[in-house]
Amino acid sequence: MKTRITELLNITYPLFCPGMTYVANSTLVAATSNAGGLGILAIGHLTPEETLQEIRRVKALTDKPFGIGCALIMPGAAENLEVALAEKVPVINFSLGNGADVCKRVHAYGGKVIATVVTAKHALSAEKAGVDALLVTGHEAAAHGGSVTSLVLVPAIREVTKLPIIAAGGFGTGAGVVAAFALGADGVAMGTRWAATRESPVHANTKEVIVQKQVEETIYSANFDSMPCRVMTTPNAKKVTRKKLNPLRAMWRALQAARETNRPMLGLLKDVLKMGFAQTLKVTFFGAAVLQIKRATIEGDLNRGVQLIGQVQGLVHDVLTVAELTQRVMQEVDQAMAALNALEKIPASKPEPVQLKVG
Repeated sequence: MKTRITELLNITYPLFCPGMTYVANSTLVAATSNAGGLGILAIGHLTPEETLQEIRRVKALTDKPFGIGCALIMPGAAENLEVALAEKVPVINFSLGNGADVCKRVHAYGGKVIATVVTAKHALSAEKAGVDALLVTGHEAAAHGGSVTSLVLVPAIREVTKLPIIAAGGFGTGAGVVAAFALGADGVAMGTRWAATRESPVHANTKEVIVQKQVEETIYSANFDSMPCRVMTTPNAKKVTRKKLNPLRAMWRALQAARETNRPMLGLLKDVLKMGFAQTLKVTFFGAAVLQIKRATIEGDLNRGVQLIGQVQGLVHDVLTVAELTQRVMQEVDQAMAALNALEKIPASKPEPVQLKVG
């Protein structure tokens, strides 16, 4: 299937595994790219040394294009990004920051840049910065989707830009892909669906729960990490999102997370001092959530952890390999397109006149 996004990135299918924290590792990313899509490596929770190892492992596992995902405001983001640029990663996906310099440096070695956006304003800013495409994240998505659903957000952003759009949030089937195309997208990211594959590092216990959950069993709250965030409904998630985090408690949890993830304290402190109080508080709250994300995702402990998940979990009914899932989705695309074409062949019936009685 050829779309503007497959042509731009030199991939076979317009399917993406987005850079999900603790989920989009080198194994899952390489499997996605080998299957014909584009995998985006999550590096925000890694040290620069770990980022280099993961990037080189992707390169060892595939000769296909792949990307890295980086939230520019996070501590350590600059150092991790430097590693990715030095390695000339084919696709850089950034969020939460000005990517003008990133675009210049990536384009200098022939790479492409994708900006993650949740509003038309963000999309226009990213276009001005020089990005090649947009990853438009709707309200249905796991973690930090926008406040507007994909059904409205994708066409709203299509109205203001001609850039290729990758739709994210609420997509997990081939029919969803066709719907995204109808809304104006050129590709689709399926984070939750790709998280429930055999190559995904998500713990088997958590994958089993994802398969069992329904579409309505998620919580969307700013109380988990200070930014509106969608997580799986569990007793612990209800407890965690019931009230806002205390800043001092959040700082303590963030420091614990930094120690467990081997983040150097001095480097973190330097990054924090550059941010100002408001941004520091936001990043601290996010840091406080990292350990709970890891517990649910990697350790399979939903009693102490919190799983980031999209509403599309209710459409996940099995755990396949990435290659199997890719082929199934593309078959579903064909079936959905055939069904739509069949509708066109049904002649419209002439409505019977209605007699209105007056008085």
